[in-house]
Amino acid sequence: MGLNFNQYAKEANSFLKDYTKQMSLNDDVEKAGRILSSVLHGLRAIISTEESLQFMAQLPMFLKAVYVNGWTLKEKRRVKSMVDFIDLIRKYDGKTSIHDFESDEKAENYIKTTFIVLRKYVSLGELEDIRNEMPKDLKFIIYQNIMF
Repeated sequence: MGLNFNQYAKEANSFLKDYTKQMSLNDDVEKAGRILSSVLHGLRAIISTEESLQFMAQLPMFLKAVYVNGWTLKEKRRVKSMVDFIDLIRKYDGKTSIHDFESDEKAENYIKTTFIVLRKYVSLGELEDIRNEMPKDLKFIIYQNIMF
């Protein structure tokens, strides 16, 4: 099987354009990419490695690359609330987080929208497994958006 990097790039660009639209970011694909990366990295930091691998197995190659970029298996974080999770994803976003996640309300909306968009690739069963690993105060992120 040959690797078709051009096809991966085409799929990634198409996904990012659609994701940017879903996030209402006015064609700012760079901001959308930073948000996507931060949310995925925040997720992988709070779920088990086993669950991460099961989740990642369902993603297309370009999203797998985003998910694993910079991953160390020792990075598990404890979060108890949405505020903790937002703080975590802001940390992954770095200096641009002040512009990317202007308010907690926007950040929460971006997180929810990201899970809605990922539903295209991830089974309901896997989303439920991830939900089961999340802290009680974060379960609603998936629960509200899983039944569509």
